[in-house]
Amino acid sequence: MAFLINNPQILVFAFLGGIIPSLLWLWFWLREEEGSESNALLAIVFFMGMLSVVVVLPIEQLIKTIVSSNTGQIILWAGAEELVKYLAVLVILYKTDNVREPIDWPIYMITAALGFAALENTLFLIKPFSIAGATPALLAATSLGQLRFLGANLLHTVTSGTIGIAIGVSYFMGKIEKKWFFFFGFIVAIALHSAFNFFIIKSNGSELEVFAFLWFVTIIVMLLFEKIRRMSGLV
Repeated sequence: MAFLINNPQILVFAFLGGIIPSLLWLWFWLREEEGSESNALLAIVFFMGMLSVVVVLPIEQLIKTIVSSNTGQIILWAGAEELVKYLAVLVILYKTDNVREPIDWPIYMITAALGFAALENTLFLIKPFSIAGATPALLAATSLGQLRFLGANLLHTVTSGTIGIAIGVSYFMGKIEKKWFFFFGFIVAIALHSAFNFFIIKSNGSELEVFAFLWFVTIIVMLLFEKIRRMSGLV
């Protein structure tokens, strides 16, 4: 900690490296949607997504303490992250009129997810940047093998987007159907999140196939996102 205080540029580099990719992805999704969401509200949701990292870290540490199975830890960690991200959005939207059409839920969930990824990536980058000393050696610290953290942006977008899309699809349905769709989306999100983390751990430095699968799922999410747009009358 003292090292970081004496070298604040490391925190600056780590923060920029974490937040810029998330903001670029957020710009892409908002540009695709072209909805009426308030920029101020989206900023709050993004910040709540970042705050979710602080909330989920002690939960994951507790899971690590009480669960000995690596597989069990991975699944429970994924479940905790997906639940906390959803609750971060729910806290903002509960009993408000900020959700006016099916597309709103995917947008808010993706925004929170990218906020989560921004802080998660920032924390990830502190160590390699510290080793590099925040000098031109940063180029070495951000080699292809160490930049696999970029997958977090896609991963969190896909998983939270899946939950948001499930809620959006059921927007005009009854309460029972909405609950089932949410449950299904939540389970799929946990399964995708767990699978990604499991295969990244087992990849032994060769993540190409894992990221190829993640991009494939991202394309599916984009197609479903387009369906939600049509439901919302935006096409």
